[in-house]
Amino acid sequence: MNDPTADIVVIGAGVIGTSAAWRLAQSGLRVVVIDSMAPGAGASGSCDKAIYLQSKRPGLPMRMAVESRAMYSTLSDELDADIEFAPDGGMVAIETESQLDFMKRFIVEQKKAGIRVELLDRDQARDHQPALAEHVLGASYSPDDAEVNPLALNAALADAAVRAGARIHRHREFLEVIAKRGRIEGVSTSTGVIPTRMVINAAGPFAGQVGERAGISTPITPRRGTILISDVQPRIVRGNLLCAQYVAAKHLADMPGADEPPPYGIGLSLGQTASGTLLVGGSREFAGFDKRPPRDVMTAIATHAGRIVPALKNVRIIRAMTGFRPYTGDGLPIIERHDELDGWITAAGHEGDGIALTPITGVLVRDLVTGERTAGDYLPHLSRARSTLNPRKQAS
Repeated sequence: MNDPTADIVVIGAGVIGTSAAWRLAQSGLRVVVIDSMAPGAGASGSCDKAIYLQSKRPGLPMRMAVESRAMYSTLSDELDADIEFAPDGGMVAIETESQLDFMKRFIVEQKKAGIRVELLDRDQARDHQPALAEHVLGASYSPDDAEVNPLALNAALADAAVRAGARIHRHREFLEVIAKRGRIEGVSTSTGVIPTRMVINAAGPFAGQVGERAGISTPITPRRGTILISDVQPRIVRGNLLCAQYVAAKHLADMPGADEPPPYGIGLSLGQTASGTLLVGGSREFAGFDKRPPRDVMTAIATHAGRIVPALKNVRIIRAMTGFRPYTGDGLPIIERHDELDGWITAAGHEGDGIALTPITGVLVRDLVTGERTAGDYLPHLSRARSTLNPRKQAS
């Protein structure tokens, strides 16, 4: 027996899928969300809690992040939930003269994008973040950086979507699209058919596989990331802390003339939860869907973090969290309606910026479906046709 007809089926119940579902249901559309696992079981539940503006590439990525960050200011009230949003600011620690030169140039671009950011010297940086090592030359600081609990955010978005009328089906896998003459008529899932004329692929790192089942080329590659998690500690870090190497590992390795990325894409991403647990990241590797990071990777993360924040050397790590980031190569997601299959939309490829871009992605998907224009003019730049896409060949 088929399910009731849906206006839209969203594949993926992470923060991106549920954000889109919430906004679409608010518009009066009949929305069904399906996920082979459950909300927060994928990339949204294996990431840090930072909403970082300083780590975004200059240009469109920064502008989108700034607009999305502004939406966070009212999001808790809109969702009627505590998502543990905290505008505590963030720092980027600088260890070398070459990093200092790079960050000076980067800050100019950040200010052009409207980000409030300043360069702190050695003493100023340690006044703000006393845990920094003596060799750290300085840091950039922005009061606009913030943090949020990704799992609380995902749950709040799912709850809000349901209150707005959406239905969420856990452990229901998308199998194939049912189409006639190039137009969608339904989706076949592991537990039956859902009649619909529109499908949104919000499957994050699995968006390429989902697209393949619909015959839609979706150039998104999984990028493995590992974060170490400590036991409860006294307050060590204020707000979020990155290092300049993190920014380089995240973005700059793919830019013309850039240096080779550090081994395993190691860069410091440090935050501390309200309960005192430390999240110590992280790595960036292309390893297919292999979720088993080598021991060397975890050792490298701990060694790098302990060099910048020596107090971490005495912290007890109780487990590691590994997930996949949906990588496109240019710091931007793919959000577009596809001409070759009428009714198919992709909203994925946020890599490590999914949490930061969650609010604006929901709005952009709603705009794409309804024809409204309530956010910046980003959609023409988020298609697969853009020249800056640089998906890596997926490792075996």
